[in-house]
Amino acid sequence: MTRSLSAALLVAAALAISTPALADNPTVLGSFKDWTALTAGTGANKSCWIIAKPQSSLPRNAKRDAIGFLVTDWPARKAKAEPQAVPGYPYKDGSTVTAQVGSDKFDFFTKNDNPNGDGDAWIKSADDEARLVSAMRNGQQMIVTGISKRGTMTHDTYSLGGVSDALDKIHAECKM
Repeated sequence: MTRSLSAALLVAAALAISTPALADNPTVLGSFKDWTALTAGTGANKSCWIIAKPQSSLPRNAKRDAIGFLVTDWPARKAKAEPQAVPGYPYKDGSTVTAQVGSDKFDFFTKNDNPNGDGDAWIKSADDEARLVSAMRNGQQMIVTGISKRGTMTHDTYSLGGVSDALDKIHAECKM
């Protein structure tokens, strides 16, 4: 198993508690450079997603659980390519997370309602979802910035190598 695939599976397993898409036993659809494509469920419960772990996270000494960035297809909800940031900590209440690809910035809203107490962030505007995914397809890296409940500002840098092929794979699998 390649290093990026095994790392992505470890992140997927660690995120299973906090991420609905990971609730069922996932099936790996493939590894595409720094991104892994997965699927789980059937019928109305089927979902397909890609996941990556950051190449670097600052500050290095911040205490965090599993960190990842996902893009999920939910066929039953007709939701295609829904981005989600998982920081590995609870967000500061009312804070905004930012994802930057090149000079383009995208704002996410935060929630701390996972059973494990960690937060998640989703893009604020549906129109920006498509713009972010397009920027990811055309970019080299993405930096996700957030602030923890304790006030620690974090910066997670993701490689976008392989993201287009991984997205194409899940869109085909989930027929979206």
